[in-house]
Amino acid sequence: MIKVVITGSNGLLGQSLLNLLLKEKEKYQIFGFSRGKNRSGRDDFNYVSIDITEEPNLKSQLQCIQPNFIINTAAMTQVDDCENNKENCDLLNVTVVKWLAEVSNEINAHLIHLSTDFIFDGVKGNYKETDTANPLSYYGLSKLKSEEVLVKSKIDFTIIRTILVYGKVFDMSRSNIVLWVKQMLEDKKEITIVNDQYRAPTYVEDLALACKISMDKKAQGIYHISSNTLLSVYEIAQQIAATFNLDKSLIKPISTSTLNQIAPRPAKTGFNLTKTNKELNFYPKSFKEDLQKFKETLI
Repeated sequence: MIKVVITGSNGLLGQSLLNLLLKEKEKYQIFGFSRGKNRSGRDDFNYVSIDITEEPNLKSQLQCIQPNFIINTAAMTQVDDCENNKENCDLLNVTVVKWLAEVSNEINAHLIHLSTDFIFDGVKGNYKETDTANPLSYYGLSKLKSEEVLVKSKIDFTIIRTILVYGKVFDMSRSNIVLWVKQMLEDKKEITIVNDQYRAPTYVEDLALACKISMDKKAQGIYHISSNTLLSVYEIAQQIAATFNLDKSLIKPISTSTLNQIAPRPAKTGFNLTKTNKELNFYPKSFKEDLQKFKETLI
């Protein structure tokens, strides 16, 4: 039996991972770590209500469970919040990762950690795993620091970088771009969307599957996971409208400079997926195809 701890099990990726891994209960014993009550709508795994920013409790729980794998999906991801609350951002995004690495070293666990396209400055786009990081925001810097913790450690680790994750799970504490655009257009509300930032959005089911493949293959190092097409955020909104048969004319393009966002965002990210294709044997599809797949889950 493979013991797996999922931190942030109440989140979008956390719940998606639970749903995926619990299809193989004979293979995996799952422990979900999150704050407050279990929001997954499932009771067929071991839920631990925990604040992972409390070091002694986090470490003693993990020592007690002795997992083979820890999948760390917990993070502070609101980019402007990270800029405003650097201390909280560092605690959850960097210090907790350091503690997880220390415990992993003691109990010989493999740590799978989620990172982001925001470690890059967005000048060239189509980033390879080996490209030089140059974060523009404190959020991006915190995730880069967390990667460095693992790279410098002696543990078995996998870092999965991803972009603009969307999907739907049982109990959502936060929305995401697809659900937000869909809801606004269904409510016949006009929305303004940037047309000069480019991303390759990631369907959460794909991201969960990539985590599982990394675990099953005991993949080591850094991998990029996203859809295979780079689109402007405006084009992303247009495709959402088209897929759900909603009114595209409600979507108005604007430039980033008009937004007055606290933290700067990279203009163009997107990933080169060659290493992911080759080593994980995983071939992400286009946003359009993934969106269609997602739509079918909502019917």
